[in-house]
Parts: sequence; C-alpha cells; structure tokens
Amino acid sequence: MEKYYVLDTSILLHSPHALFAFNEHTVVIPEVVLEELDRFKSEASDRGANSREVSRIIDSYRSQGNLLEGVPLNKQGGMLRIETNHLNTAMPAHWPLSRGDNRILQVCKGCQKKRHTILVSRDTNMRVKASILSLQAEDYRNDKVASIEEQYTGRANVYADSKTIDAFHQDDTNVIDPSLILAFEQNTHSLQPAELEINQFLLIQSTDNDRHTALGRFDGEKVVHLRYQSHTPFGVTPRNIGQVFMQECLLMSAKEAPLVIIKGPAGTAKTFYSLAAGLHRTLDSKTHEYHHLLICRPNIPMDEDIGFLPGSEKEKIDPYMRAVRDNLFTLISGHKALDDKEVAEGEDTVQMLFDRRTIQAEALAYQRGRSLQKYWMILDEMQNSTPRQAKGVITRPGVGTKIILLGDPEQIDHPFLDSRSNGLSYASEKMRGSTLCFQVTLQHDECERSPLAAEAALRL
Repeated sequence: MEKYYVLDTSILLHSPHALFAFNEHTVVIPEVVLEELDRFKSEASDRGANSREVSRIIDSYRSQGNLLEGVPLNKQGGMLRIETNHLNTAMPAHWPLSRGDNRILQVCKGCQKKRHTILVSRDTNMRVKASILSLQAEDYRNDKVASIEEQYTGRANVYADSKTIDAFHQDDTNVIDPSLILAFEQNTHSLQPAELEINQFLLIQSTDNDRHTALGRFDGEKVVHLRYQSHTPFGVTPRNIGQVFMQECLLMSAKEAPLVIIKGPAGTAKTFYSLAAGLHRTLDSKTHEYHHLLICRPNIPMDEDIGFLPGSEKEKIDPYMRAVRDNLFTLISGHKALDDKEVAEGEDTVQMLFDRRTIQAEALAYQRGRSLQKYWMILDEMQNSTPRQAKGVITRPGVGTKIILLGDPEQIDHPFLDSRSNGLSYASEKMRGSTLCFQVTLQHDECERSPLAAEAALRL
C-alpha cells in the first residue's frame, strides 16, 4: 500500500539523502521545513552543509514538474511533494501553529485524511506529540544498526582441545585451522563450530582445562599468533586481554590496518593507548612511519557556542583537548610522584609537541575535502558523530595514514543520536568483515583508570 512519509527538519539535517529512502512511497516536505532549513544554510558546520545539500536536491527536482502537485523521485514510483495546504485542519487549541513542529503535525493530520501517513522524525518529543493526535510516527531507521548488545565487538571467547592449543604454543609460526575452533551456543547450551569474522581477535580456552588458553587472530583463513603482544609502545604495557588486542591492531602498519575502531566504557585507556602507540610510531620508530599525530573530536561547537567569539581555531579547540593533554602528560612523566620542577618540565614537553606540530588538534568539521598522507589520526568521542561525519573522515586517508576511531556508544551527548545511529556504531557495523578494518570492544571489567571509575562506568 502506497503511503505518505512526512519528513521533519531533524531528518534532513541528519541525512540529506533520506529523501530517497522510501522506495515507491510519497515523500512529503511541509513548507515550514524549508523555512527551518533556510535558518541553518549559512552555518559552517555539518548541519549547515546538510541543509545546503537538501536545498540543492529539492531544487534539482523543480524542472521535473510542480513540486506542490508532486514530481517523480525514483524509478520505484516514489514521489516528492512540498505541502502548503491543511491550514484549516483542526489542532488542539493550546498548540500554537506559529511553532514549526505543530505546523508539521497539522500537515500530517491533514494528509492522513487522504492516505495512510507516517511522520518520520528524530525528535522524541515530536513523535510523542504525534501519538497524542493518533498519528503514526517513526524514527529514521535507514542508518540505524543493531542494538548495542548485538553490535560487533571484534573479539570472541572460543574453545579448542588442549592438543591444538599446545601445538599452537610450540612455535610463533604455527596456526590453527578454524574448523578446530568451537563456540558456545546459547540456544543449545553446547559447543558448536565457531563462525569467525576476518580480523577477529580470539581468546582460545581449552575444552578440558579453563586455565589453558591462547590468544590469536583469525586472518580470514587461519588463526595466527599476535605479533605485538610483548611490545611496550612508549613504555606502556597492556594490563588486560582487551588492551593486548588493542595494542595489536594499533601497532600494525597503516598498510595492514589502516582503520582501527575501538569501543569501550570510560577508563579503558582507549585514548591513552592510542596516543602511546601514535607517539611510539611517530617519535620512536626508526622508519618515521607517520609525519604527524592528528587528534579530532566531533563535539567541538566551533560554529555554535563559541564559534563567533574572538580567537584562533587553536584557541577555540584547546579547552576540548584537556583530556588529551592529561594523557600526554601521564605518558611523558609516568605515574610517579613529581615535584614542581618535574611537573613544569612535563607540561613544557607536552606544549613543545603541539608547538612543533608533531601533535595537531583540529575540529572534525574541517577535515572534509582533505587528503591526509602519513598521518596518525585519532578521532576521539566518535559516538557523538553522525554516520555522515564518520564516512567523511574515513574516506580522508591517503597513502600511509592510519585512522583510529574511539568512543563509548553508551555515552552520547548529541540530541539526535543514540547507540544505534551514531557514527561510531555505524562505521563499526558497516566495516565489519573488511580486511582493512580491525576492531576491539573493551569490557567494563577492563577499566584501568581506578576502581571508582570502573564501578561508576558499570553502575551509572
């Protein structure tokens, strides 16, 4: 049955190409949505870019006919309409129609009289108000991935017999045939042949001795040894299995592992370890694999809260990079007690790394259009990015650049994102199975910041 899908402003600001996601159905854009999009078009932000893109797309369809009557949108029979009618459709008296949301709901209610109508909005309150009017409302699901419990972790606990594990331990060149690897099946409560993903990290336990284990990685054909398990990048030693897996994919070359995605709760050393490995490869490495270490965060309000205040890009970004500076100070000075002179020296060293541009901090929005050569690129707090932003930065690397995406899908500050629609989760699920992508999800019991941080991450 053909339907009307009414899109609100939040959908188009999030994903301009949402217009094409409804196949044979009619996409309705209330005229108030165009007015709201117009307010954002001058912003030098991702939201502004999306607003301009939507306007260009809609304008390109003007030549095909009257947008008020509807024009063909795709080969499936879908239509695009701009709706200016239904001004007299009854609404609750205390809902002022001067508000854009209420006008959109009025359009939905008017359209409902002609054909089954569905409001598509990322605004939770908007969907609640739609239900008050007995209108069907949905979130935009086209870029949503699996629930957080079902998302890919990049690691698995599997089983093999002791003979297989013993043979694997005898020599670093020995491998395990994946047909010998078993996994626990929840439905049958039994061990069944494991279904492994390429580049998946494995904790292999003996079927007859829980303390007899091995660590490995499935390379698509066989289970191989970890190469960097005993390394200490910039003096840092892994403290748990998750950090061992994280260290492995971070220390691989950009040719082998150009994209690394690390998820996990606060305190699991995601940023700390990524900085340590980056400094090791940038400063310690004899081959000087990378020219610069670049750090970006998506939640820097360059164009909203402080974007128009006086100051350079660096001065605006600095307050959001304090966590990075804290980690760098710890890496350089260690955890030992320091006197005032040593503290000052450590802070001077951190500042020197920024002054020499060995380490660079930039806004995520400014990476569009770049082609980065031999960069160690850390994208922190990516759970606050949109899928479009994640795609934009993952497509930036040139030859020799390594991109590391970090974040916790359970701690999202963006008002229109959740654990299924943020850029980090989206990239993780879409890049699953790629030979060029390595992933690790740190667990709550692998928090190393402090006992309190581990407890808080689990309980709060």
